[in-house]
Amino acid sequence: MEIGTDEEPQHFHDDLGDHVGTRLNWLRAAVLGANDGIVSTAGVVMGVAGATDDSGTIVIAGIAALTAGALSMGAGEYVSVSTQRDSEKSILHLEATELRQMPETEERELAKMYVEKGLSQETAEQVARELTEHDALRAHADIEFGIDPDNLTNPWHAAWASMLAFTIGALLPLLIVAFVPAETRILVTVLSVVAALALTGFVSAKIGLSPRLPAVLRNVSGGVLAMGVTYLIGMYAGVHL
Repeated sequence: MEIGTDEEPQHFHDDLGDHVGTRLNWLRAAVLGANDGIVSTAGVVMGVAGATDDSGTIVIAGIAALTAGALSMGAGEYVSVSTQRDSEKSILHLEATELRQMPETEERELAKMYVEKGLSQETAEQVARELTEHDALRAHADIEFGIDPDNLTNPWHAAWASMLAFTIGALLPLLIVAFVPAETRILVTVLSVVAALALTGFVSAKIGLSPRLPAVLRNVSGGVLAMGVTYLIGMYAGVHL
């Protein structure tokens, strides 16, 4: 990126957007759901495939893993993000009460925080005064807690994103097990899961503006480890049980 051009900095700002918190919340839930769907369902079908060659048994196990996992991910995200949202509301209520009861103290506190961020005392006091006159609650919520009162975390967004992403991810190993011949099932499953995890790692890193390679390596290594362990357990169980 060339310094001094008008296009690049503006593009970068637009890319981040005004609601990056919401964007990252969706991204976190979706990536977590997709990865969990791919890895957990692949682990289940690989474990069962290590114990038996019966396609029907493996598919039933995969369907059960998909259904239980998707519902669990959705419910877990809803509960987790609901708790976060409740905390944000409580913080905003407490801050609003303090602003009503001691506005001058809160304004001085706001100025102090801007001084700690590097502004001069005079500039910090002016900024605090103007922000307080414009929207005191928003100013305090932003600098103290990183909360946007008009853009609180949404538990339904996280729940649906996670559940749908889990289902999409889980369908890959399930469909492979259902339609690929038994003699190549394990190899095709492993290769497909590795490719899918590499893709989700790359996409998540690109959208989140983070390094691609570490994200891809984390996804792939974790998935391969999970499939290897469950397959070995399945083989052991199939032989000894």
